[in-house]
Amino acid sequence: MVRYFDSAYIAKLYLLEHGSGPVRELAADLKAIGCCAHGRVEVAYVFHRKLREGAIDHAGLQARMDQMRMDTAGGFLRWLPMDGAFYEAAADSVRELASDVWLRAADALHLMCARDNGFETVFSNDRHLLAACPYFELKGRDVIGSAA
Repeated sequence: MVRYFDSAYIAKLYLLEHGSGPVRELAADLKAIGCCAHGRVEVAYVFHRKLREGAIDHAGLQARMDQMRMDTAGGFLRWLPMDGAFYEAAADSVRELASDVWLRAADALHLMCARDNGFETVFSNDRHLLAACPYFELKGRDVIGSAA
């Protein structure tokens, strides 16, 4: 089975932080995890934020980047491509959004990518992303138990 994880959930596979346990349990039975291509950069910068905060050192950042690269090469992490037409459609998706929906552009990209690649559910702990799922004909699920 392949599931769509946003970048925050993917980062929890490589970091020991709140919610890592349930996310790792969910991932343990999966064949692969899908995420839009820009999620790869987001995860890398989560690692950098942890370096900046002192939670990991430079060697820890390097080790996580190397592991993510191996997981990508092995097919466990599947970074889903986004082309010019995708970005145009993502920009146009704002036309259908209610005025009271809080959604960052990067999260809209996650939702569009998940939908366009045939996923029915997006796994995240971002409460705004989860609340916007129905606008993209998706279900949102948080296995951590408390949305951030």
